[in-house]
Amino acid sequence: MSLKYKRVLLKLSGESLSGSIGHGIDFDTVVKICEPIKKIVDMGCEVAIVVGGGNFWRGRSSGSMDRTRADHMGMLATVINALGVADGLEQVGLDVRVQTAIAMQEVAEPYIRNRAVRHLEKGRVVVFGCGTGNPFFSTDTGAALRGAEIDAEVILKATMVDGVYDSDPKKNPNAKKYDQLTYMDILNKNLQVMDMTAASFCKDRGIPFLVFSIEDPENIVRAVCGENVGTVITNG
Repeated sequence: MSLKYKRVLLKLSGESLSGSIGHGIDFDTVVKICEPIKKIVDMGCEVAIVVGGGNFWRGRSSGSMDRTRADHMGMLATVINALGVADGLEQVGLDVRVQTAIAMQEVAEPYIRNRAVRHLEKGRVVVFGCGTGNPFFSTDTGAALRGAEIDAEVILKATMVDGVYDSDPKKNPNAKKYDQLTYMDILNKNLQVMDMTAASFCKDRGIPFLVFSIEDPENIVRAVCGENVGTVITNG
């Protein structure tokens, strides 16, 4: 197997880190996800990771709470996950740096674009926490932004489904899976695969976006090597 992409931005949902527990962090699951990341780094791929926080908290489901405060709580949840992923990566033998969009020097580096790129060039994995650092923006948008800033060749979104469907495959057994889509398809059909802000951002910058299942973590290796493991979204 050979690499199709030299530098990637991997988006991990918070739910993917909780395993069968369904909430919080299951470290056995985290290590299983980190093992294929080790494989692609050993192959020469430069890897940055954005983590969500849905296994702890979702700002948009906070009810009557002030949205800005709720989103700040979500950003802190992503830092917990970023530190957990960093520990898993170190357990499999990788050199890791955690950078956060909100300064917390005691636990992580502040996000500095040039420093992040330098870490990647030295073979380190960089894990980004706090999304964009701003309320009202999802971690999908954070992944799109960081992917553009570090010149990632593709954004890989690891989810709990094996691609993009025309309806929820868990509710509709006849849901149709797409192998390829354009960003205009995502926007026009309102497909709930990513935040619309993230879709517009990636469209404007021409960044490919691959959605695949993390239930088999080896899909990370297959995705980076260009195998058909999910749905590819491009400008067409």
